[in-house]
Amino acid sequence: MMLNFKRNIHFTRLVKVADRLREFNFRKLPGTETPCFHIDVPDDRGNRIVFRMQQENNNWKIVDQQLPPWISATETKLNEVIEEELR
Repeated sequence: MMLNFKRNIHFTRLVKVADRLREFNFRKLPGTETPCFHIDVPDDRGNRIVFRMQQENNNWKIVDQQLPPWISATETKLNEVIEEELR
């Protein structure tokens, strides 16, 4: 019997967004065709905002469109955080 193990990648980073530190939780979704991260972050009221980032042309892009502007503006920072963790 052949066992195939896949590494579970899950990490948390504080990222400064709109003059505030926010806690972003990252989890790589295993078993998908295109590499994808599930990300959640609390808003100002403590509600969790959940979205995905997918790898396209060696960059991580936000897939969901209905997000607050402060999240969309951090796409480049989040790409850097993911790349740093995967090294």
